[in-house]
Amino acid sequence: MTSSLSLLQTPHSGYHWNGSSHRFFEGWYYRVTLPAEAQTFAFMYSIEDPIGNQPYSGGAAQILGPNDEYLWRTFPNVNHFWGWSHALGLGHWRITPANFKPQTSKLPQPKLLPPETFDRYIQAGYIQEGYQATATWHQGSLRDPGSGQTARWQYAIEPIYGWGNPRRPQQSTAGWFSQFQIFEPGWQILMAHGLATGWIEWNDRRYEFQQAPAYGEKNWGGAFPQKWFWMNCNCFANQPDLALTAGGGRRQVLSWMESVAMIGIHYQGQFFEFVPWNSKVSWEIHPWGIWRMWASNGDYEVELLGSTDQPGTPLRAPTQQGLTFCCRDTMRGEVHLQLRRRSKNRLELLLEASSSLCGLEVGGNPWYEIWRST
Repeated sequence: MTSSLSLLQTPHSGYHWNGSSHRFFEGWYYRVTLPAEAQTFAFMYSIEDPIGNQPYSGGAAQILGPNDEYLWRTFPNVNHFWGWSHALGLGHWRITPANFKPQTSKLPQPKLLPPETFDRYIQAGYIQEGYQATATWHQGSLRDPGSGQTARWQYAIEPIYGWGNPRRPQQSTAGWFSQFQIFEPGWQILMAHGLATGWIEWNDRRYEFQQAPAYGEKNWGGAFPQKWFWMNCNCFANQPDLALTAGGGRRQVLSWMESVAMIGIHYQGQFFEFVPWNSKVSWEIHPWGIWRMWASNGDYEVELLGSTDQPGTPLRAPTQQGLTFCCRDTMRGEVHLQLRRRSKNRLELLLEASSSLCGLEVGGNPWYEIWRST
């Protein structure tokens, strides 16, 4: 790991499971946006009850692809999952022992493989399908025999922003209290902005890209929030060095529930953070179609408006009843951002930006009314 990458590694980058038999999940999210194609690929991985032999033990991979198309596969055998505890690194695959001849080496152990070895095992059929991912590399192959859908991908990642000022130690998204796991779930932006170079094959089409905007985050714990919302974009028109992540939810804190939200902006080497412990954060989220947030502190004010006329795609997320459809996403949302700075008792516009390639999500228990809160 290079020194620059070490500086950008966030808290909670490693795998959190401690061997306990208590209900547990961990999920990871990798995304690449292709501006020239006006398309996005979002990869979502999860592992539940990795001790095994539990009702919901197993893993899964989901992809939200071009035009919000959807592909998912399950990996029931938890013994074929691996995750680093010290840094970002994970993988899961389905093996085919019958394809291994006596003269070949032993079955591949769950660990990071050299890219060419992983590729060779896939091509030979030793690994039927699977993925492996780190902070700088992402590779995999999925195939749904029922629908015939396929996806293959292989790309390198150059992290630009973790979570926080890039010249200082990186921050926990939920604050330093998150080290005690008093929140359910934990949430961490792993890479607010990066550049991806490689290729993705989606069915019969191959997308090749160089330095495409990339993003990563994760969550872990015993359950998702009761309900939540999310806005994310790092592909703004005429603003290549701008990344936005905002979200909120109703989550469990020890024995009570609370509603919280935050907005984080990385821009030209600076980090603008609006969180409950330093700002007043307000929101107005419709069941679908409109995401509005605004926040202020002693130095800055920000206003966000996200919207979409897309129907969105239902996605699965871990719940107390296992992996179920409980959220809706689009990667083709509109977003408008305004950031203002306080100066001599007045506000001056510091940044205004828009995009039509914003990720928008609502999830959790069905809610049918506008959610307004501060």
